[in-house]
Amino acid sequence: MDILVCVKRVPTTGAKIVLTEDARAIETRNLGFTVSPHEECAVEEAVQLVEKHGGNVTVLTLGGSEATQQLRDAMAVGADKGILLETDGSEWEPMATANAIVNAIKTAENPFDLLLFGNEAADSGGYQVGIRVAHALDLPCVTGVKALEIHGDTATAKREAGGGFEIYELPLPAVVTVKEGINLPRYPSVPGRLRAKKKPLATSTPEKMGGGLEMVRLVTPPEQSKSAEVLGEGTAVVPKIIELLRELKFVG
Repeated sequence: MDILVCVKRVPTTGAKIVLTEDARAIETRNLGFTVSPHEECAVEEAVQLVEKHGGNVTVLTLGGSEATQQLRDAMAVGADKGILLETDGSEWEPMATANAIVNAIKTAENPFDLLLFGNEAADSGGYQVGIRVAHALDLPCVTGVKALEIHGDTATAKREAGGGFEIYELPLPAVVTVKEGINLPRYPSVPGRLRAKKKPLATSTPEKMGGGLEMVRLVTPPEQSKSAEVLGEGTAVVPKIIELLRELKFVG
């Protein structure tokens, strides 16, 4: 089984995001980088499937040369090789990204049996690339998957729905986007990082073919503010507390 996992280099989850002066990019000078949590789980799921069924895992990303770090991290936990679709590091909109990935898949040395994506990227949250790739390649696709099994030429995917699961059977090859929680990703070990340095990493420069949405500017969400009011001191504050509780309808 040959599995392709597509990941994206994003600012470390939880970091304070500051925009550039033109509001068209994230200021990255003081940021650490990783791959999206959903995509970490996609890499782990691919490695577990290959450990169970045999085969190879290829991890692919589109971005600047510094994104090789995220590819090497994926190879340190078990991916066999990497593909960098090298750009100038600027953000590509979903259609252009999907077109570049589709062209890389079509020109790959061997066909892939399964294409894994994170359900959405941690920075843009577009939910689009995996679906666009599936549509362009005319492949079945299930999104938001929390459990995945392979039985011969069929994949069984589960995703949460209400108080239970929706269960889908897909003929391979197929596209699946997974959500965080499908597994617990392993950490790269020192021996794994040393092995990753020797694994093959192919680099190519894709042509930007867009046609979808065009970014105008970025906007950061307003920060949540908190405030506190001192009602008083000692027993004199008791009537004010009772009045407040009545306003909040905790007492009659």
